[in-house]
Amino acid sequence: MQAINQHEIEKAKKAALEVLLHNAHGPFHGLPRTAGWGYPEPYTRDLMISILGIAVSENQELLDSIRKVLETLAKNQTEHGHIPSLVHDNDDRGASDTTPLFLLATGIFRKVTGEVDFLAEAVEKALVWMSYQSPSDRFLVAQQPTSDWRDEQWVIGKGLYVNTLVYSYLKILGKNGSAEKMRQEMGRFTITGGVMHRHVHEGLVVKHKPYYAFWSYKIFSSERFDLLGNSLAILSGIASPSRANEMISWIEEECSGMRDRGELTGDLPPNFFPFTKPEDPDWHERYSAYNQPGDYHNGGIWPFITGFYVAALVAAKRYRLAEEKLVALTLGIKLARSENLEFGFNEWIKAQDGKPKGNDWQTWSASMYLYAAKCVEEKSTPFFDEIRNE
Repeated sequence: MQAINQHEIEKAKKAALEVLLHNAHGPFHGLPRTAGWGYPEPYTRDLMISILGIAVSENQELLDSIRKVLETLAKNQTEHGHIPSLVHDNDDRGASDTTPLFLLATGIFRKVTGEVDFLAEAVEKALVWMSYQSPSDRFLVAQQPTSDWRDEQWVIGKGLYVNTLVYSYLKILGKNGSAEKMRQEMGRFTITGGVMHRHVHEGLVVKHKPYYAFWSYKIFSSERFDLLGNSLAILSGIASPSRANEMISWIEEECSGMRDRGELTGDLPPNFFPFTKPEDPDWHERYSAYNQPGDYHNGGIWPFITGFYVAALVAAKRYRLAEEKLVALTLGIKLARSENLEFGFNEWIKAQDGKPKGNDWQTWSASMYLYAAKCVEEKSTPFFDEIRNE
């Protein structure tokens, strides 16, 4: 890597740590805040994802803050094991990804601290809750629309992202038999013929495509591309090395085509494509206000997701491309809506013009930058190396 790029990355890492320390104590019971200004609340999914960057930072203050988050979530866990969407509010329920993220984050925290029984009772309750989230009583879990991190986008039935989280927590918690059965279920094709035969169960593999379906449920599915879910599929080892390599080449080729068509600027991939447009059958009226093509969940560029993509590139041993994308991400996290910020760590960026549109100093944007940088530096993916190679 060129010295000038390495210098900028080191500056960005220092700035990311500053953001995380600034956000470590917020106005709600001293819990971390989700963003420096716009989101003072402790959102569970954001903070659970942030454990990756916090863990590799080895900063004790941040590790103490994430311990407090996990312990507070355990106290606010529902009777049946569900983890709330806000760390401090046990009435804010219904998210499909908070419980899987809690299980994954607790597994990571155990690895960091060596406390192998940390929150054992809460973990067991959460595992029972998750065992009841499969309508077919098999392995893939299902969800309601807008219940995962995409609170303005419909995912119906068995979503890729949530199921990659489930697979990952099963592996890190040592539930290898269940994880393998789940991987086999995900490896089935989606059902495209319009008829569901007896004892035929849908999976998430798309025929003639290297990536996994956005979601699948019975005879229905979406073949739009989910960058976060597919990056986690590579990181966790659900995707074989050959599939991972083919998928990455496909992503880069598709992004090149989008740039040629004026749908994308810069070198970072959108979180979702092709964009859903008003004339498409999966367009919803509410998208016109919140989810225009290239915006937010409908193709916005999210720095935290790009961090997962950089890590996936390292997992696939595409080291040169990982360096290139980390440099591009370093430029991306400079973008800010607030004045006088050298590094904005903004929430999301509009695909077509590269302008930051979300809140600055986002906790998961800063955290995943630290994690991505660590992956590139060490040519390894902390915690996920073990998940893949178990």
